[in-house]
Order: sequence, then structure tokens, then C-alpha cells
Amino acid sequence: MPTPGLITLIGSGETAPSGRILYEPAFDRLPKPVKVAVMETPAGFELNSAHVASRVSDFIRHRLQNYKPDVTVVPARRRDTEFGTNNPAVLRPLLDADCIFMGPGSPSYAVRHLTGSYAWDMIQARHRLGACLTFASSAAIAIGETAVPIYEIYKVGDDPHWIPGLDLLGPLGLRIACVTHWNNTEGGANLDTSRCYIGRARLETLLPALSNGTVVVGIDEHTALTLDFSEQVCRVMGKGTVTLVDDGKERIHKTDSAFPMSELGDVRIPDASEGIRPEVWEEMIAAQTSRENSASSLSDEADALIEEREEARRTKDWDRADALRDQIAELGYTVTDTSEGPKWEVA
Repeated sequence: MPTPGLITLIGSGETAPSGRILYEPAFDRLPKPVKVAVMETPAGFELNSAHVASRVSDFIRHRLQNYKPDVTVVPARRRDTEFGTNNPAVLRPLLDADCIFMGPGSPSYAVRHLTGSYAWDMIQARHRLGACLTFASSAAIAIGETAVPIYEIYKVGDDPHWIPGLDLLGPLGLRIACVTHWNNTEGGANLDTSRCYIGRARLETLLPALSNGTVVVGIDEHTALTLDFSEQVCRVMGKGTVTLVDDGKERIHKTDSAFPMSELGDVRIPDASEGIRPEVWEEMIAAQTSRENSASSLSDEADALIEEREEARRTKDWDRADALRDQIAELGYTVTDTSEGPKWEVA
């Protein structure tokens, strides 16, 4: 049974100059070139949602270029249009993605347009098969068992309340309510904008309404929490801290620290296809099989370089042979010289 991929929850700063380190734990464990799909959905209600997503895709291309990222923006803006979360053609990049990113926007909008959608089944299926998921700001809030409708409370003036979230971690045994921008201070001395702008007092009125066993995960700005299911451990990185609130009690984990995933619940690894509609699962498995078959074959370009290197070795042009070995390695192959000739394998 495959192990679900790493999940990274980012409090803010996903495109800040120092934000590179928040992506590295996921990218370090993925094959190069890392295939990244950036979802527009959380900001799909904004007229410039493509620009919001492109800021992230440009950041990944430029700041993480040593991973040779192949980044695609997925314009799944809402569930009921051509650019929709139920349109398989729009969602095709998710089939091959090593890492799927969702970020700024509205938590309630993301929940509304992803719940029960083809896109959400695809994201869960890809994660179960080992892809990493990265959620920042509003998207990190939306993936919880319950979510805070930030815009409705902070901007519209609704009374503080929870809404059902996407519950990504529920099938994995973890019941969380994520709150990003935990230590925000934009309001200055006269307005508490911590707890993702709604303030400490309003969030505290919400805590008694949580169901028993739900843990609030508060993530400071420019800070991330990773959930590693292979080791069942959580790690904090970045500039701030992560605060867990369980039954009214707070536990603060500092940056560069780790804690057992059991602090978030009783971890379980479900059957990979559990809860995912069969047609999505079959499409995902077919895509993965095709990708594995392609990875196990030698590309024409690499084949030509290996042959050219053998010629350089026969003429004792060792500098040329070494340079060609490096070119072959950049294509993702390792060459070993044997008495029977060169042997290659996928790096």
C-alpha cells in the first residue's frame, strides 16, 4: 500500500523571499523535474485569479529552479462553469502532479466549489498515491474538518461561526481546524487581527462549538507545518511557531521542532481508493502506470548521448566522455561502465 505524500500547511509567506524553505521538505523527496499543479480555486471568485496563481507558479519556477519544476496553473475557478472543478479536461494536469498547491483566496469559497467535486477526488487520490500537497493561507483553513469563514466574519460582519470544511485529514484519522495568520498584527494597537484577522476574542468564542477531539492548528505567518505520514511526525519550520489548541489548552511548538502526529489524532492509513469515486481512481491509476512505464524506458536523447559517450571512450577522449555523462545525468539517467558495455538506470 502506498504511503500518502507529505502535506505542508503554510500560515503565510508562500511567495515571500524567505518562502523557499517552506517548499523544500516536499521537493526534496520528489523526482526531478518536479511536476507542480497550482490550483486557482480558492481565489476563483476574483477577477485576477489567474494572476494570483501565476505569482505562486513564477515563484516556484524561479526560487526553486534547482528542482527543475514543471509548473502548470489549473484554472478550476468554480464548480459550474467551463473552467470548473468538475471538468476533467481542465483538471488533467492533476493526473501527473508530484505536488499540488492551493493558496490565497476565501476558505468558504474553496469549500463550496471543491466539496464533492471531481477535482477534490483527484487531489485526494493523487495524495494517497504519494503526491505532496501544499496549502497556504485560505486553502490551509479550507482543508480542515471545520473551517472559519474569514471573509464573512471579518469583512461582512457575520457572527463568528464554523462551517464544514473539506476534511482532507479525516479519513487519515486527524480532526483539525486550521487557522493561518495566527500572529498577524496588521491592525496595530487598536485592532486585534491575529487568528487570521478575526482576533483572539472572537476565535475563543468559537472553541466550545468544536466537536470533541477536534484540534485547532494555529500557524504563524511565514511559518509552515509539515505532516509526514511515512514517519507519522509533524515538523515546524519558518519564522514563527505552531499552536495546538485542544480542549481549551494550548501547546506551542517552536520553529525547527518536531512532534508526533498523534498530537493531532489517531493516525490511520486508509485503503488508497477509500472514499474516492471509482472512475477517478481508475483514471489516476492508468495515468500513474503510463508514467511509470515511460520512466522505465530510455529517451531517444539519452540513448544518443550514451552512444556518443561510448565513441568518446573508444577514442580515449575522457574529458568529452565525462561531459556527456553529466548531460545524461541531467536527463535523469545514471550510466555505469561494465565489461559488457554501458548500463543505464533512472536516477
